[in-house]
Amino acid sequence: MLWVMAGVTAFGFLIALEIAARRYGLPGPITNQAREAIFAPKSGFLLYAGMALMMVVLTWRQRFIAAGAAVGIDVAFLLVRWAVDAKVTDGHPFGNGALWVILGHAVIAITRRTGRERVLLLKGVGLGLLLVTGRKTGDTWLLITSKTRPTMLDQYVATADHALGNPSWLVGRIITATGPIGAHVLGFVYIQLAVAAVIVALYQLRDVAVERRFPRHHLVRTFLVIGLLGPAIYMIFPVVGPVFAYGTDGGNWAVANLWPNTPPPINTPHHMPFDEITPRNCMPSLHTAWATAIFIHTRKGPRILRFAGAFWLIATLGATLGFGYHYGVDLVAGVVFALTIEAALRSLDHGWDRSGIQLVTYSATVFAALLVSYRYLPVEMAKHPSVFGPLLILAMASVVHGYVQTAKLWDPKAAQAQQPELQPELV
Repeated sequence: MLWVMAGVTAFGFLIALEIAARRYGLPGPITNQAREAIFAPKSGFLLYAGMALMMVVLTWRQRFIAAGAAVGIDVAFLLVRWAVDAKVTDGHPFGNGALWVILGHAVIAITRRTGRERVLLLKGVGLGLLLVTGRKTGDTWLLITSKTRPTMLDQYVATADHALGNPSWLVGRIITATGPIGAHVLGFVYIQLAVAAVIVALYQLRDVAVERRFPRHHLVRTFLVIGLLGPAIYMIFPVVGPVFAYGTDGGNWAVANLWPNTPPPINTPHHMPFDEITPRNCMPSLHTAWATAIFIHTRKGPRILRFAGAFWLIATLGATLGFGYHYGVDLVAGVVFALTIEAALRSLDHGWDRSGIQLVTYSATVFAALLVSYRYLPVEMAKHPSVFGPLLILAMASVVHGYVQTAKLWDPKAAQAQQPELQPELV
């Protein structure tokens, strides 16, 4: 029943976004996803990653058949495009086969499976479709932010960022000094964040085919909830980022051409108008939130996975700052946001005990306090960086500490250790 309710809610949400996008004369997430059944997809890697998630419920023999079918369909599409001289100018020339295989298994689940096997296969299909459709949903959300939020709060955030020493300007100069190699590495990490999440999720879901059930909590849940709730904050706190508000990418809409060489002066901030194209997707930094979630979920994996999670987090932080997509205070908010979502989901699994309720309430309060301070105290934060800078880091660190301590209580090993051992009695 829970999965049915979740599916109905997700489908209703997609319809609402489709209608909203149509109001602006553009296709919504459902239309864009349906087009990729025939036309070149925007990200073939993401479609194959979604298919990989779906295949966690299959046996190895079924996986090989599904992968071979996907590749064969993609080859057929390539031959047809070559025959009709259809050029792929946007996106990837592969990925259609993966989508067809995912949809094909939905048909198989309905027509050829019964009982628990049908439910399990439908869960796998739903997991794969949620990943690929989540990308389309995010694109539509960004479109809505650009159309409905004509004024930005970048001046407030840039002023508050003085408390942290304007890290985007500093890292931007460092990335520029490293040349194309550093930029290409960080760019790859930034773009392929979802693929990294799938790799971690595949490790967590590696036993689904044998146990015939999904674990109670895994990375995909956190990843999707972050992507669902994050854009709502964009609507409340619209920010475009330093490379647009203070750099050449902003064109005539930019305050000045300052990024990354000259930090902005400390002045009284004002709302600033901006174009109807650039997404207002900075506050909080969802890339930071997603990378934080990846880091958390790799802590109990093998050493190579732990190293990969730490690398992806550090590289993502460097990319978000170094490319001018985010201010430093965005990243602080992104970490707190990720831990709030993760704590809420884990508390839901553990029955909302006292420690979980306290952690979620505290972390949500800290997140709200950060947004309020960025909006109403930016000048004070800029004029007293020795006070507000450590306070920002301390607030984030307190949420991290609270999560670590509470997660230890949720650990099955810790729970078993807390149970008193039976002592023999004299008779």
